Amino acid sequence: MNVARVLLVDDDAAVREALGQTLELADMEPILAGSFIVAKDVISRGFDGVVVTDIRMPGRDGFHLLEHSQAVDPELPVILLTGEGDIPMAVKGMSGGAFDFLEKPCAPQQFLDVVTRASEFRRGVLAARNHRTAAEAGDVASRLLLGVSEPSERLRVQVRAVARSQSDVLIWGEPGTGTSKVAEVIHLLSERSKRGFVKRAATGLSAEALAEALQAAQGGSLFLDEVFELSESAQRVLLDHLEQGGGARVLAASDELPKSRSGHAEGAASSLFAQLDGVSIRIPALRERPEDIPVLFRHYLAIACEQANLPLPKVSVEHMARLMANPWPGNARALMDAAMRHAMGLPDRDAVEQLSLAERMAQVERSVIIEVLRAHGGHATETAKALQLPRKTFYDKLGRHSIRPEDYR
Repeated sequence: MNVARVLLVDDDAAVREALGQTLELADMEPILAGSFIVAKDVISRGFDGVVVTDIRMPGRDGFHLLEHSQAVDPELPVILLTGEGDIPMAVKGMSGGAFDFLEKPCAPQQFLDVVTRASEFRRGVLAARNHRTAAEAGDVASRLLLGVSEPSERLRVQVRAVARSQSDVLIWGEPGTGTSKVAEVIHLLSERSKRGFVKRAATGLSAEALAEALQAAQGGSLFLDEVFELSESAQRVLLDHLEQGGGARVLAASDELPKSRSGHAEGAASSLFAQLDGVSIRIPALRERPEDIPVLFRHYLAIACEQANLPLPKVSVEHMARLMANPWPGNARALMDAAMRHAMGLPDRDAVEQLSLAERMAQVERSVIIEVLRAHGGHATETAKALQLPRKTFYDKLGRHSIRPEDYR
């Protein structure tokens, strides 16, 4: 979706045309509609745009359009336009699934900022869906090695090519990048897939235990994690196996390449590296492919919710932007942990360090509002009075923080 498309619905022709011009000047593509009847025919699950609709319209109003949009596609962003005094209605719309709301008349830049955020959210949703569709239709590499970036596609191509060979393989990447998963995919795509896939940690593995593992993986594959941590005697057993060929295919993994590359290693370690380095695959770090983060995070979030029997929570555009800006030194393993925490409603481990002062103050404000709402049984009017806030300001804060008073009754 190169150009942001916006379905703009308002029965007031003057407002419709003015907002349409604002969108065009920002290089967006407006689709103008004056009623629910006209707009509903544009909305589909594959609609590559967002919806902006006035709340008050004759016949079926903006709430009907929001309800229709949610029924067609719950992940289609709908922005509500409210008139003076309609803030409580807008908050009701937020609880009904609206992406955001704007009070008319709104400044052009404020309007464009909200539409841009909604468009970016929609773009991420459609990209994730397209990837899932391709994965479901593709091979095991597409299904298990997720990602829409060019580095991820190169990795899948390499994995398929290596799987077709019978070579022993060195798989390396930073901690948390998933060497075990790549090894498993290579095994599943190979002619050995019907035989065993044996996994062993090299650290502390004796020469005898390694020989037993090679025997257990006969005709299949042996995955050795942190292969260069093998003892010298175990390295010699592995070297003998690699030089003789046949038997178990060795899929060796390491978090980093040993000093052999610069010629500083000696003895068995140097020989082992030279033997394995002939066919090697490097897994790119997560910071090298930030465009994969939305796809991976939503995938891990769905798994976490299914395992813990939790409802799938929404992921705001702001939250996803923070995830994509994170360098993720722990790679996919750390992202998986963040997804589990989000599923349980817990903040990210490093969220406090990443938040600006304004974001921290917003968290405090949200906590105070919720605390006072609880104290007043979820009664909005009493809470506003207790906080000494004008009614309009209070409802504006409810919408900004996605707080529903009825949740605290």
